[in-house]
Amino acid sequence: MSDYRGYSNKIVNANANADMDSAGVKLGRFCIKYDRRVSDVSERFNVSKITIYKWFDGSWVPNKRHTELILDFLEREYEKV
Repeated sequence: MSDYRGYSNKIVNANANADMDSAGVKLGRFCIKYDRRVSDVSERFNVSKITIYKWFDGSWVPNKRHTELILDFLEREYEKV
């Protein structure tokens, strides 16, 4: 069994099986891999934690504005790691 710190196996598996075309799924992969707290991410994007989890598992797709913000965030954060 893998250690994903604060993430349940359910969300990790749902994210792994979700369509990577969604910026929310990409955000989920990053946050799971680098152990980013959902509460911090939800504050950054000014959305609820439920929204973040739905983005992560691909059941909700971020709107255009959030997609742009997520992709910018990921670009900056991947440069740091």
